[in-house]
Amino acid sequence: MPLSRIVTLIVGLIVILGLALWLIDSLSRLYWQLSYSPLLGNLLLLLLIVLIGALVAAFVYYVLVIQSGEKRSRRNPKRVTAAQIPAGKSDAASTTLQAVRQQVGQIQDEVARQALLSKSREIEANLARGEIQVVVFGTGSAGKTSLVNAIMGRMVGQVDAPMGTTQVGETYCLRLKGLERKILITDTPGILEAGVAGTEREQMARELATEADLLLFVVDNDLRRSEYEPLRGLAEIGKRSLLVLNKTDLYTDEDKESILARLRQRVRGFIATNDVVAIAANPQPAQLETGETFQPEPDIVPLLRRTAAVLRAEGEDLVADNILLQSLRLGDEARKLIDGQRRRQADKIVERFQWIGAGVVSVTPIPVVDLLATAAVNAQMVVEIGRVYGCELNMERGRELALSLAKTIASLGIVKGAIELLSTALQLNVATFLIGRAIQGVTAAYLTRIAGKSFIEYFRHDQDWGDGGMTEVVQRQFQINRRDEFIKAFIQEAIARVVKPLQDKSEVVEHDEEVNS
Repeated sequence: MPLSRIVTLIVGLIVILGLALWLIDSLSRLYWQLSYSPLLGNLLLLLLIVLIGALVAAFVYYVLVIQSGEKRSRRNPKRVTAAQIPAGKSDAASTTLQAVRQQVGQIQDEVARQALLSKSREIEANLARGEIQVVVFGTGSAGKTSLVNAIMGRMVGQVDAPMGTTQVGETYCLRLKGLERKILITDTPGILEAGVAGTEREQMARELATEADLLLFVVDNDLRRSEYEPLRGLAEIGKRSLLVLNKTDLYTDEDKESILARLRQRVRGFIATNDVVAIAANPQPAQLETGETFQPEPDIVPLLRRTAAVLRAEGEDLVADNILLQSLRLGDEARKLIDGQRRRQADKIVERFQWIGAGVVSVTPIPVVDLLATAAVNAQMVVEIGRVYGCELNMERGRELALSLAKTIASLGIVKGAIELLSTALQLNVATFLIGRAIQGVTAAYLTRIAGKSFIEYFRHDQDWGDGGMTEVVQRQFQINRRDEFIKAFIQEAIARVVKPLQDKSEVVEHDEEVNS
């Protein structure tokens, strides 16, 4: 045991014993005053002994157990979460990429699978190279290209030839003193351009912006809503951004300060005040008194200083954060593809079982048998849907879930609502004498569909009905599947799968009766 803990224990016990002696002396006087009642005196003495013992035990427990536990946790704070959280952001990105590759293996679409694998390899290559991606983003008239040209002319260090294409944007490689990593600076197409081509170029620009380690968002005046929304959206996904007010040579000093103040106010909360910078990347020529034209030098020093400060102080974190963000987004994309794939498979299962249920009910006219038969069909459907989502259920569990949902459907009055809805639709499409025979089978198919769609949502969310429970999920599915466009298509398919076989069977029976007569 450490010496400091021994000293603390001894001092604490001495203080406790001193307090105990004072308490004993005080209570002994009270005891003698209660000598006329031995029972009360003995109870008081017992209470005193218990109190002192509890106080000593609590102090010893605190010193020997709680403090030692806290010190161990402070010495090794990662022990609890080491299994879940990698040591660094780069490790987290690598772990995420490995998980993405495992997910990609489940994707059946070869084109989509190869596209995701290609993206994962690209992210891994970026992680290995460690280059800092600086993307210049904004409207076409804000002066992005002039800013890039000015940066390349003023930035100290090596400048290589441009890479990429003009359709996507020009990318240059440069180096900054005091920073080991290479800097890639990309001039993107302008946003908010008219026409289909403009929309396509904006989409490319947005994709480049989401891949940036550092974003230079260029404006030439106060922020418009059409500019604010993409800037805020990029900040919300974690993009480190500098807001650059360009063309300040066109404003007076008073107007420039006014615009800067409004910009800082609008972006307060997601861009720091000192990250809003004013520049003049390509100042307008000035006419001298002599008649000569004077071309001022670009005024981008404030931006260069701020960019250099950010990259030197945060460059490592920016790269790691961006790689991790891209890895997580790729994982989300893979999950969406897998979810769509699973939904298509599960929808096929529901469609198959809804018509199986219709057939079962059509040949069993007794209501109790109808209910039991439909429940049995739904139980098998639940098991198969669960298997699509990686949940292996036995038939007993499937039957429990099916019956539970069937009770919910009945309690909500959906059975009655479905019969009324489908009866009305059938009356418009089927001969009257067949409606009575067809309605039970068609209703069974419809209710099986609602049950199946509800179970898809249940398994999609890791066997969780959500905050609203099973009732909310079932009600939502009923509302979705009662829309006019769906009912029309459903009735047409029901006529082909349920009504037409009943009609054919009826004609055969009538023919046999005529022959026998």
